Amino acid sequence: MTDSDWAARRTEAAREHERRLQARKAAENERAGAMLREFAAAATAAAVPVEDFVVRGYGGRGSARSAVRGWYLRLDRTAGVGTDGAFYVLTAPLSVLDRVRGVRLSPSPAPLVLGAGGRDGDSIDLSAALDRLLPGWSELGSGDGDAAGESHGD
Repeated sequence: MTDSDWAARRTEAAREHERRLQARKAAENERAGAMLREFAAAATAAAVPVEDFVVRGYGGRGSARSAVRGWYLRLDRTAGVGTDGAFYVLTAPLSVLDRVRGVRLSPSPAPLVLGAGGRDGDSIDLSAALDRLLPGWSELGSGDGDAAGESHGD
């Protein structure tokens, strides 16, 4: 085997690894998105109070209002699920103008674990965060209740 054959095989192996990683991430995002949509329907039906989302600037640099309403998923208010069932990251670089006029939020791909890869104690399973907001939400919705499936501990 020549050096160029070895390099070509390693390159193809790296590409295949990346494809599999992206497919796994897409499946995770779809599963989490389905959970959020089911939760939003159950929370709306249960009349769980919603809040206007506030976006915090990076490093605590101010805040800005948004037109999106929903429920905060994390106690630090850095992530939320909108009444539309979409996932929102609630931190951003904010300009002075953003702080005055507000910001337009766009949904982000939803993770199954909020804060994964962060400091110890900073992560929480999405299902546990939703249970904290509305215990038993998965049984209230029209789904089969299997969407959560993970541990419900903090």
